[in-house]
Amino acid sequence: MSKLSQACQAALLTAGLAAASGAAHAQEPAVSDPYLWLEDVEGEKALDWVRARNEVTETELASTPAFKQLESQLLSILDSDAKIPYVTKIGDHYYNFWKDAQHERGIWRRTTLAEYRKDNPRWETVIDLDALNEAEGENWVWHGADCLPPEYERCLVALSRGGADADVTREFDLVAGDWVEGGFFRAEAKGGLGWIDRDNVYVYTDFGDGSMTESGYPRIVKQWTRGTPMAEAEVVYEGKSDDMYIAAMHDHTPGYERDFVSRTLAFYNDELYLRRDDGQLVRIDAPNSANKSVHKDWLVLELREPYEASGKRFEAGSLVAANFDDFMADKREFTVLFEPTETTSLAGTTVTANHLVLNVLDDVNNRLSVLTPPEGGSGEWSRGDFVGQPEGSVDVSAVDRDHSDEVWVMADGYLSPQTLSLATLGQAPEVLKTMPTFFDASTHEVEQAFATSADGTRVPYFVVQPKDLPMDGSTPTLLYGYGGFEISMTPGYSGTVGKGWLEKGGVFAVANIRGGGEYGPRWHQAALKANRHKAYEDFAAVAKDLVERGITSPEKLGIQGGSNGGLLMGNMLTQYPELFGAIVVQVPLLDMQRYHKLLAGASWMAEYGNPDKPEEWEFIQTFSPYHLYEPGKDYPPTLFMTSTRDDRVHPGHARKMMAKMMEGGSDVRYYENIEGGHGGSANNKQAAHMSALAYTFLWNQLND
Repeated sequence: MSKLSQACQAALLTAGLAAASGAAHAQEPAVSDPYLWLEDVEGEKALDWVRARNEVTETELASTPAFKQLESQLLSILDSDAKIPYVTKIGDHYYNFWKDAQHERGIWRRTTLAEYRKDNPRWETVIDLDALNEAEGENWVWHGADCLPPEYERCLVALSRGGADADVTREFDLVAGDWVEGGFFRAEAKGGLGWIDRDNVYVYTDFGDGSMTESGYPRIVKQWTRGTPMAEAEVVYEGKSDDMYIAAMHDHTPGYERDFVSRTLAFYNDELYLRRDDGQLVRIDAPNSANKSVHKDWLVLELREPYEASGKRFEAGSLVAANFDDFMADKREFTVLFEPTETTSLAGTTVTANHLVLNVLDDVNNRLSVLTPPEGGSGEWSRGDFVGQPEGSVDVSAVDRDHSDEVWVMADGYLSPQTLSLATLGQAPEVLKTMPTFFDASTHEVEQAFATSADGTRVPYFVVQPKDLPMDGSTPTLLYGYGGFEISMTPGYSGTVGKGWLEKGGVFAVANIRGGGEYGPRWHQAALKANRHKAYEDFAAVAKDLVERGITSPEKLGIQGGSNGGLLMGNMLTQYPELFGAIVVQVPLLDMQRYHKLLAGASWMAEYGNPDKPEEWEFIQTFSPYHLYEPGKDYPPTLFMTSTRDDRVHPGHARKMMAKMMEGGSDVRYYENIEGGHGGSANNKQAAHMSALAYTFLWNQLND
């Protein structure tokens, strides 16, 4: 937010609020907000307020020996040298980004496969972020590297100040081991650079006034040639101001080099264009709602809505493939690669040189299979089993999709540390690395259960509980949830949850509520906009089921969630306060009347609705915690946590809710990390501190 004077800023914000709500009928929203000044992210008055709140919370939670011990234990887990160093193959080397006690911001390093197979590989440091920060007086956080095939001599490295989504891009020479003087450089903004060839890139970023969308993302993409000013770069495509994100990419697959432009209108609503050699764009005429990918001969569509082509109907949630060149010539013969059932959905796909790996969720449990396309781009696909699928939650990724059929296979569970295996499709995986155990898992067991929501829907959830659990409601229980954007909550190992909660004897539960992707698009779409309440009813149903089964009781039940999960927590707080004993609300959306005017908020209107439309505000206000809060009402103890540097979900949400509840006499506390981005922390020390605050608060409240 621009640094206007306090008075001018408040006036502008109030005017914006009035404009957003003035046309409303029925239950007309308020046209003023006494806490708007807290939206001034880095304003002196607002930050003074933040520091004062932080101090109170630190005094309450962080001053005891028990807190210091827990924080130290969590930091040792995050800094552990025994963690799996996950790698990406770039050329002949395998690259890893690593943070530990000696490398707070991290190092980008590389090794060979022969070395990587060893227990203690020999690594070569490529970029030391801590040294770079010291030399440049910066606080860079790693955002990744894009290296140009096939030589892999030059990389475009993205760096973020303090962990924000906005970042810079700089060119790095892997051969010389240094930054390229006068090389490609993109100033700080949301956006990116992408290689076309050694001397050309696609650039989509902030080019000045009018070049960003209302969501704060790039509206224009250009082709930029080395040695020329960015201002003179050739415009490839211009989107509209109310689009979400415009970008372009070059497919480097040998023999299938193509260029594409993507126009994202909203989440799960995008157009994909093929850029021909003459610069003309030809739209790939597939549904906007479908996830579209092109690899070699094939166009693959993951459908979110029913689709008809060549006289055939394909159901939502299906994966279908057609020959790309035929499709572009209006010959649209599709093969069904996957079709969902009542209990199955597509969790993901992985392309290798000759195969396609399907990862399917069946009642939130992974099942892998291997498909092989016909030679020449026409004919029947063959199907086979994935040999040697490991137990637990499984994720698969290609090692080098253009040149091999090798895949990385990662598997873990709530009580099973992650393993990393290397597999050639058709052969059993070879376990290369195993995560150490960070807590004693022998005392607990995992159960999957199903609750019944208010409308009769069967809602799955996982429970990690002591083996000798007394079913008398006496056990402190932490329930986690998200429920949005088609994101699935699958079982996974967390050393911090284990050390901070399970080892103390607590129960940990995860709810697979609607709004997520556990049962595909239908599960997500069931809780959009006017149906958002169904996600909250699902979460409440799981909470009630935990109590009815004797696992816990309302006064012993704590809940936690962040981002969209923070909105979930805000609604549990305001709509179901009697169900819980304590609530942790992290990097949340809470003011749903203004969310679309703050940072990236406008990009989420497909999920929640547009509060500027009276007919949509009518249902949005029913799940806007900031407006549902009632002073004097009995609410459970609450901890709000956010980050000043979060440039995705505005910290003003948490700040304003805290101020409102504090004035209303509620039992609330607040902690804001001064940097850290949407993830909340920029390094392991900050992450350990914030986790320790959350677990200490919850344990203290649920054991009173």
